[in-house]
Amino acid sequence: MEKGRELQKKDFILEGLDCANCAMKIERGVSSIEGVDACQVNFATQTLSMEFSQEAEAIVAKTEKTIRRLEPHVKLREKAAGGTKKANNHAHHHHHHHSHAHEHGHSHEHGNENMKRMIFRLVIGTIIAGAGLFLPLDGIAELSVFLVAYLIIGGDIVWRAFTNIVRGQVFDEHFLMAIATIGAFAISEYPEGVAVMLFYQVGELFQGAAVNRSRKSISSLMDIRPDYANVQKGQGLEKMSPEDVVIGDIIVIKPGEKVPLDGIVLEGKSSVDTSALTGESMPRDVEAGNDILSGCINKNGVLTVKVTKEFGQSTVARILELVQNASSRKAPTENFITKFARYYTPVVVIIAVLLAAVPPLLLEGATFSDWLYRALIFLVISCPCALVVSIPLGFFGGIGAASKAGILVKGSNYLEALNSVKYAVFDKTGTLTKGVFEVVAVHPANGYADRDVLKNAALAEVHSNHPIAESIRKAYEGKVSEADVNEYEEIPGHGISAIVGGAKVLAGNHKLMVKEEIDFTVREETGTIVYVAVNTEFIGSLIISDQLKDDAAQAITALKKAGIKKTVMLTGDAAAVGRSVAKSLDIDEVYAELLPQDKVEQIEKLDAKKHAKEKILFVGDGINDTPVLARADVGMAMGGLGSDAAIEAADIVIMTDEPSKIATAILIAKKTRRIVWQNIVFALGVKAIFLLLGAFGIATMWEAVFSDVGVTLIAVLNAMRVLNNKDIQ
Repeated sequence: MEKGRELQKKDFILEGLDCANCAMKIERGVSSIEGVDACQVNFATQTLSMEFSQEAEAIVAKTEKTIRRLEPHVKLREKAAGGTKKANNHAHHHHHHHSHAHEHGHSHEHGNENMKRMIFRLVIGTIIAGAGLFLPLDGIAELSVFLVAYLIIGGDIVWRAFTNIVRGQVFDEHFLMAIATIGAFAISEYPEGVAVMLFYQVGELFQGAAVNRSRKSISSLMDIRPDYANVQKGQGLEKMSPEDVVIGDIIVIKPGEKVPLDGIVLEGKSSVDTSALTGESMPRDVEAGNDILSGCINKNGVLTVKVTKEFGQSTVARILELVQNASSRKAPTENFITKFARYYTPVVVIIAVLLAAVPPLLLEGATFSDWLYRALIFLVISCPCALVVSIPLGFFGGIGAASKAGILVKGSNYLEALNSVKYAVFDKTGTLTKGVFEVVAVHPANGYADRDVLKNAALAEVHSNHPIAESIRKAYEGKVSEADVNEYEEIPGHGISAIVGGAKVLAGNHKLMVKEEIDFTVREETGTIVYVAVNTEFIGSLIISDQLKDDAAQAITALKKAGIKKTVMLTGDAAAVGRSVAKSLDIDEVYAELLPQDKVEQIEKLDAKKHAKEKILFVGDGINDTPVLARADVGMAMGGLGSDAAIEAADIVIMTDEPSKIATAILIAKKTRRIVWQNIVFALGVKAIFLLLGAFGIATMWEAVFSDVGVTLIAVLNAMRVLNNKDIQ
């Protein structure tokens, strides 16, 4: 890679990408182009994304050429326009928007048209073949009738196989089908040649329909994209595309409309349906002053909202992006299948050639046509289609099912990793507790009053946006103005020191009092204790406490049921608080008073003790959790109220902020794995049986085609079961 050229990223839609094998070939072909650093083809969403460091035009031209060579029927269409990052995002979504409508309208018609044409061809071909069977024809006449029927039904397959061979792409299913059926003609089994091709085409039709259905059911889950925003302009409202709205604009959301952008409600009261984002069935009530997330549906009232994030940064855009990129991070099982298919087909073809050539030479009375037929059957059965299609679909379905439950999984590798999670590590505040603090008690000292303690603490905390600081400011009902505070300093792990109206105020934990050598009274209550001193004199303390989330206890029980060996809680809070929370939730181990780097250390200690195969899950929500989220095998963030940094760093995001969803995620992962393995075992099992039968001449071409197409269909339908969450609760 040359210096000074940074990596560019481009996304394309691959129109007409209908087989997973082609997707694999395109990914391999494009990856090997000079100047392309990375390329991923996502079969489930029909997208190709690539990173490259050379001139875009040249690379795109090469990519088109490669795709034309490998799969002439696939069209490359660009998804996003280049430009700066912001514009890119902008364009990306903008374009995506059109392409979304486009895909739904256009390729749908396309699909139907193709399907009608195909069915028409099959019917005509079948009628001609029927005529060939029942009319008393011989020799050339018989051959030509069947040949016409054959070409009508499967001409395109033969042509594709031929063009692929010319391009040096020998081993694929078209080749296998063409060889098998032409072979049948060669040994004068005309009806069989036609019938096998017919059967194959019908199977492909069904398979295409099943794949499209599962694609649609997954993309409809994600249909949370708002179509327009009503922006206030002067007196009236103007309908605008969400991409064109800027921060600070005022938008009006009427009942029944999707919330187009993240914002804060200025006026109006309503309940919003957040089920698309969070999987929660209960609507949430919002009123003036509340935050509102894009992608929700406004149920009853009219809301006036001030936009706080532009579209590219809003919740919806981020969720869509996450889910679209999810399947580019492939699970080990998927990668294994890709590699497997690469070596499997050539091996099978070699065996088939040997099967046709060797027995006639060695065995007495073995005829060449017999063994050729067996070899052909062997070839048809061997096609690894079922695996290649159903496994990515299974994982994609698992990601879809999770997103339906309000859990965003950023890649199928993380979904697979959840299966081996044996240790669950939690942050306390905001993860197991609501992170809503309240001052529950004030203990003044040395003759001061409650109000003095609260006032000084509130002034000291005036610049902090920590939840504890907010709760102190809320408890002190007077006004605090930043103008009164000078020389404000945060001392990490201790508290705050500030000059307020000429007096030096300290507010923090007992470590701060010890460090500043202040004579203070230690409190032994559960909760966060803030000690306050003015000019080195201790004036009292505040007890602040946080509530557990409603489903926290149930979440821990569910995890133990799902096979988690050990639960651990890490918190920066006081030891007493940590212990009391751990006790009420039945958590195995608790480490308190940790700084962010200490949390990473604890994870590393756990990591050293566990088995190589076991994985650690960390669940957190704050900015200070990002290093830990990145370090754990699987990082999970609370996404509803969690910090953006945590959501970026996590591998899985829980949109509802409910810890009980952790267990749901693990159950979905287990179910996905179960279904994927059912498909692998089933497909390989059926193949093995039929390959043996074929080699010994028991199975005919019919069974061969069924074992290929039928197995694929069953596997695809089985993969669609993942989407159903009813049995996971």
